Amino acid sequence: MNRLLCLLIALVVAGALHAQIPDYVYSPVIRTPQLFMAGNQIGYPILRLGSTDQLELHFDDIEANVKSYYYTIQLCNDDWTPAIVSQFDYIKGFGQIRIDNYQLSSVSLTRYTHYQATFPDPNLIPIHSGNYLMKVFLDGDTSKLAFTRRFLVTDAKANIQSQILQPINFDLARTHQRLQFRINTNAVGVNNPLDQIKVVILQNYRWDNSIRGLKPNFYANNDLQYNSDNGNDIVFEGGMEWRWLDLQSFRYQSDRVQSVNYGKTATDVLLRPDPERTRQGYYFYKDYNGAFIITTTESLNAMYQTDYATTHFSFIPPGGQSFPDKDVYVLGKFTGGLLNDSTRMTFNPDKGRYERDFFLKQGYYYYSYVTVNKNDPDQKPSFTFTEGNHVETENDYMILVYYRALGARADELVGIARINSLNTPGSFNGR
Repeated sequence: MNRLLCLLIALVVAGALHAQIPDYVYSPVIRTPQLFMAGNQIGYPILRLGSTDQLELHFDDIEANVKSYYYTIQLCNDDWTPAIVSQFDYIKGFGQIRIDNYQLSSVSLTRYTHYQATFPDPNLIPIHSGNYLMKVFLDGDTSKLAFTRRFLVTDAKANIQSQILQPINFDLARTHQRLQFRINTNAVGVNNPLDQIKVVILQNYRWDNSIRGLKPNFYANNDLQYNSDNGNDIVFEGGMEWRWLDLQSFRYQSDRVQSVNYGKTATDVLLRPDPERTRQGYYFYKDYNGAFIITTTESLNAMYQTDYATTHFSFIPPGGQSFPDKDVYVLGKFTGGLLNDSTRMTFNPDKGRYERDFFLKQGYYYYSYVTVNKNDPDQKPSFTFTEGNHVETENDYMILVYYRALGARADELVGIARINSLNTPGSFNGR
């Protein structure tokens, strides 16, 4: 019995060591993977435990034949490391589901097969709150991983009140935004809040610049307050309103398109070069904070009757000179929010600009440019040298509260609060 137990633990740990990267596309034939709230492409995928909430999964395979795709889910801790627990502890039903809803593309130069599914499936239901990875793979073989996408399941026990304020630090007062909040854990039953409660804060649903590791500066009677004396602990760059790109039609060119090359088998879209905006004053316009929507202005089904185009982005740095100690990346939900070789721009000295191509489906896209210090790759990406920062910028914030019970092996997501910088001062009940 002891040997069997040790073997089981070893297998679980081995699986954890081979953890998948969140929001990552492993297969070169997968395009436009999306996981969102049912009926709302910009809705962040969040399920309330025990509710009737639904998510939609969509993706394209450009090999354009019919394959056997499956999905499963993996429970993770607050830092996206796999929880060392059995699937039986967080899944009701089967461990994987075949995706049998697909449609071959039509009226498009690019041939692809569009797959979609609704989650939870009656035969696979999450029964534990927390962070989850949805993993899509081929032929029922999890080693043939195609891509991953994050989603959250919350039990909504903690009550959260939050507020966005101007930073106390004078140097940041015109460029950054500060959060303060308080958490009531009466319904959670926490014995040691300093060790059992963890908080993660996201700006515009981005994980690359999240703030974590916070400790309350005051707590009593299950009331935790996060309001640091110097005001620097919970501060984000304000950024600028996101740049936009209208690709709803390849025939009718939008204002951001410089030219289109219509080939017999493919389309190339050359965008107007994007100048740096650090010296521009702030002006407001409605945006979706880095999200994208697959849509078209024509009377077609956007999911399987729209086309793809190789889209050429370019960014002009100050003076047309490259940053000697910084890399430039394209940031947006259509890139999975990743800052890696797939989103890093290349400097063209002959044209004095950074360039990067993406294969994009017809739709409406929001994006920005960020820099990362080459000498400190762990440094958070910054808008300082590309977009500029303004305290007035409209941003969405989400506060995630995790709880680890004594002796438990996984984090629970017990509270979520969402607040927008334009709707402050004020508070939000995160239940």
